[in-house]
Amino acid sequence: MQVNVSYKESMPLRGTNGAGHITLFDTSPQYHGTGSAPSPMEVMLESLAACSMMDIIGILNKKRREVGELAAHIDAERAEEHPKVFTAVRIMYRLKSSDCTMTDFERSIELSMEKYCSVSAMLRASGCRLEWSAELVHKERTERTIS
Repeated sequence: MQVNVSYKESMPLRGTNGAGHITLFDTSPQYHGTGSAPSPMEVMLESLAACSMMDIIGILNKKRREVGELAAHIDAERAEEHPKVFTAVRIMYRLKSSDCTMTDFERSIELSMEKYCSVSAMLRASGCRLEWSAELVHKERTERTIS
C-alpha cells in the first residue's frame, strides 16, 4: 500500500492513493491552515467509522439482513499534552432496517470492533479506550444498547 501527500504554497495538503483517489487535509487558520478540509485527526475518526461500517454492512449482508441506512456518530477525547493522541472514542451506530434484530446488529459491531477493523485495533493498541452504542430503527419501534 502506497500513498503520496503533497503541499503546494498553501493548505490544504493533497493525499493521493495508488488508484488516484484524492483526500484533502487541512487545519484551522490558528495553525496556518485554511479550514477548508478535515484535519488528519478528524480523518482518522472518519476512517474508524468507515472501516467498522464496512465490516458491519458485510456481516449483516452475510446474515441476509437488510441494511437500509447505517450511520456512525463519533465523539473523541484527546490527550492534553503532545502528542495529543486519542484517549477515548465513543461511537454511536444507527441502523435503519426492516428485518435486522438487535442481536445481529450488536454482534456485527462486536466482530468489527474486536476482530476485523484494523483502525480500531490500531487505536486500542495505542491505549485508546473504545466504546460503542447501537440504535436500531424499524418502522414500528426503536431499540438502543450501550456497551
